[in-house]
Amino acid sequence: MNEDRVMAALEEVIDPEIGVNIVDLGLVYAVDVSQDGKAVIEMTLTIPECPLADQIVADTRQAAESVEGVREAEVKLVFEPKWTPARMNDEAREQIRARQTALN
Repeated sequence: MNEDRVMAALEEVIDPEIGVNIVDLGLVYAVDVSQDGKAVIEMTLTIPECPLADQIVADTRQAAESVEGVREAEVKLVFEPKWTPARMNDEAREQIRARQTALN
């Protein structure tokens, strides 16, 4: 149950370059919350050398720690499996498509 609440909170974390939340982008691979309230989030980035990695990790940690019952959050960056656009959900695809249409 706490995992679901953490995932919902992570939907508020926006990838600043893409403008879509990290859950819809498929960047979050796993969330585990222990009985003692420690959340471990396993996630990736769209590219390993992302210049905004520190900001995304800090925002992710802060969002998880805002959930009632979570006393601490650890964000583990992993790059296997590699992120691809196929991991995005339909909502992310639509947001990106709408943004591209507005720019044209």
